[in-house]
Amino acid sequence: MKTRHFLLLAAVAAAPAFAGTFDGGIPAAWRCHGRCGTSPADGVVPLAPGGGSAYAWVSSAGSTGQAALPGVGGTGGPSNGSSLRSVSFNAAAGSALDFHFDYVTSDGADFGDYAWTRLLDADNTPVALLVTARSNANGNTIPGFDMPAPEATLTPFPVEVAHGQTLWSPLGTSSDRCYGSGACGATGWVRAQYEIADAGTYRLEFGVTNWNDHNFDSGLAFDAITVDGAPLPVPQPAQYAMLLAGLALLGRLKGRPQ
Repeated sequence: MKTRHFLLLAAVAAAPAFAGTFDGGIPAAWRCHGRCGTSPADGVVPLAPGGGSAYAWVSSAGSTGQAALPGVGGTGGPSNGSSLRSVSFNAAAGSALDFHFDYVTSDGADFGDYAWTRLLDADNTPVALLVTARSNANGNTIPGFDMPAPEATLTPFPVEVAHGQTLWSPLGTSSDRCYGSGACGATGWVRAQYEIADAGTYRLEFGVTNWNDHNFDSGLAFDAITVDGAPLPVPQPAQYAMLLAGLALLGRLKGRPQ
């Protein structure tokens, strides 16, 4: 009987997690290119509305990767950056995607670091550019200037960066620093909402790019990701049924005399 309990518990543990937050770190099935991580409330980035006790982030600080978004203009070009792709999830036609993000930059002027979030299909082909944010000495940080328009509904919108404060561990040696006298700081948490048009299998991609140099880094924090109110990963129906059946069976077994 103990062996059966162990096997059943192992099967339940192998089912998708339903936490929907990053309290246990970045899930193993997510794929990072560059520098990614999780943090509790840290410096200028508090916990996300509706999130857990930690949020995920991508940062250009310390990254030797090349993460860039097609269609971004401006003088110069991308130098280094990071990106993180979620586990694949299923969505029905008309499903509501919802998450929060916060862009932080120590690049106050001239260089135009930027961040984004995209919805990808099962083949990693871009479906929608959901979020754009870009360091800007004058004007709005969201949406990002010289970037394609974001397709998600963002609240608040537009957003100027809160000037002056950049204390945030994921920025590494750029934390608590600012280039020039421009708009260094954080946007604060912004809510992104998007209706997925077609049924299918999707991934989310979060990215940040250091523009035209390798100094004075930027990063993107994100959390509270849901699809139709269910946290990622959204389980396939067969997996969900298996998990419920396993939990029910475990309850019956525990109630039997040993």
